Amino acid sequence: MASPGSEDGPDGPLAGHPRRLRPLTGELIAAVLGNRGYAVTTDADGGLVGRWEDNLVWFLRLGEAGELLQIRTMVAPAFHIEQVPALHAFCNSWNHERLWPKAFVHVDDDGAARVCGEVITDLERGVTPHQLDQLLDCGISTGCQLAAAVGQLPRGRQP
Repeated sequence: MASPGSEDGPDGPLAGHPRRLRPLTGELIAAVLGNRGYAVTTDADGGLVGRWEDNLVWFLRLGEAGELLQIRTMVAPAFHIEQVPALHAFCNSWNHERLWPKAFVHVDDDGAARVCGEVITDLERGVTPHQLDQLLDCGISTGCQLAAAVGQLPRGRQP
């Protein structure tokens, strides 16, 4: 898709010269995602979250000044706790063969195991809308690739 334009109103997060670095903000992330036609909402903790197929993708700002962008995908299929060793093996193989997203296993309080992926980028010096568009696209597309691969795993006994 096309990168964000240089104008979205005189005071909008995409306004101004397209090559000007700007601080990473939730408003900028939402504007770039909205420019692609993606719908996101704000969760209870203030993070942006969207749904791609049945998978949840969070767009979080971390670090002292919110300068770290974390795009975290939680894949839809849930696995029984007994499958955690096989999920660890899957994640290790994934991480060995691919750069993004970093895959790991998360076990919920109810004992359901899920595979998550994350892409993290340090944007301390700022980011252009075009750069952010590319980073968001990378996080979403590779998270969806991880989800598709996890969807092919045997599910065994359900949680």
